Amino acid sequence: MKRIVLGYDDTESAKRALKRTCELAKALEGYVVVVSVAPVLVPAGHGIGPVDPADPPELHREELLHAKAVLDEDMIAADYVVGLGDPADLIVETAEQHRADLIVVGTSEPGLIARLLGLSVSETVQRRAHCDVLIVR
Repeated sequence: MKRIVLGYDDTESAKRALKRTCELAKALEGYVVVVSVAPVLVPAGHGIGPVDPADPPELHREELLHAKAVLDEDMIAADYVVGLGDPADLIVETAEQHRADLIVVGTSEPGLIARLLGLSVSETVQRRAHCDVLIVR
């Protein structure tokens, strides 16, 4: 288990997932790929672009800098990927591209409606991943 993909968005659960990823990478002498994804909006009218102005790719670049500081402090080798699209899809695609042995994602308890609509990134990653998935609460 040498290659770990971490889905990261600077939430508290993602910070716990980052901590767990650091522990695993150090213990296994692993390599980490951190992915942060800006979701795409469905256009609803004039003036609305494909990216949520409250959640742009620039914000995700900043989030990756936070993760980089933690990984650098622990001297863990890592790559950083900013994506644009469906977060679960891009986390799984990145894991496939990097032939990851493990995907680590944080989770908070989604509400019933979010679960019914399939809005839980961690649950979607778990269903679609080709490798093991660690969901950190």
